[in-house]
Amino acid sequence: MALALAKRVPGAELVSADAMAVYRGMDIGTAKPTAADQAAVPHHVLDVADSTDNYTVSRFKHDAVTAIAKVESRGGNPVMVGGSGLYVQVVVDDLTMPGRFETVRADLEATPDNVTETANLWARLRELDPVAANRMEPTNRRRIIRALEVCIGSGQPFSSFGPGIDAYPPTRFAMVGLHIERDKMDARIDARYDQQVKDGFLDEVRALRAANQLSRSAAQALGYKELLAHLDGESTLAEALEAAKHRTYRFARRQQRWFRRDPRIHWFPALAPDLVDRIETWWCEQGP
Repeated sequence: MALALAKRVPGAELVSADAMAVYRGMDIGTAKPTAADQAAVPHHVLDVADSTDNYTVSRFKHDAVTAIAKVESRGGNPVMVGGSGLYVQVVVDDLTMPGRFETVRADLEATPDNVTETANLWARLRELDPVAANRMEPTNRRRIIRALEVCIGSGQPFSSFGPGIDAYPPTRFAMVGLHIERDKMDARIDARYDQQVKDGFLDEVRALRAANQLSRSAAQALGYKELLAHLDGESTLAEALEAAKHRTYRFARRQQRWFRRDPRIHWFPALAPDLVDRIETWWCEQGP
């Protein structure tokens, strides 16, 4: 959709807000735009980090804001696309991210990655910062650990930094969301994984693993984590794919809830045959 819309808008260039498409070599599993797509419309914030890097939200903000400024300096129209909610909001609302406390984070990440331990981490966060805990899913281990890292490392509540992710001030950005029913979304997730495996997803993960080229953050990417477990002999390929699909279902639901809270987003039915026409008309009506 974004590519089709960008082809119609003079000077449009796409700025990716996908937290994993930033990594070089992680192409199939992130459904990265093809070379032909990138030749048709300029893309930004793709392949900006080695897969051995632990790419951060702060680094994304710098890269995205820089790309947007360059597009606008040429008189172009930047269009930020992608599904990482915090990555979108940190740019839209110019959020200031807390510092990093690597030793604290390492201790937290040393806890077993399972449902019980993640629930315990969330309970600990609720004691230190109930506001932050209530803003996130008790199963979202990555966000819970980040919030705890800041609470413990800085001595201040994670929720005390900036206006917070639940503040929705006026913004210069026109924001669009696509709504899709859960059963249809799940079916599309299933089909995408099945096609990715046919396209060589397992070989991509095998090569990255053999070269020891996946950082802690990159190794947690949807699908990659499960296929790494399969390659380590912890599951069959079918079991790994089933686990990846179910983790992606949960992730997609969290993202839907995240974006649904933002009253500035104008929603369109994702599967409408005239979707691009509708968005283009609405966008033009917003004015410069």
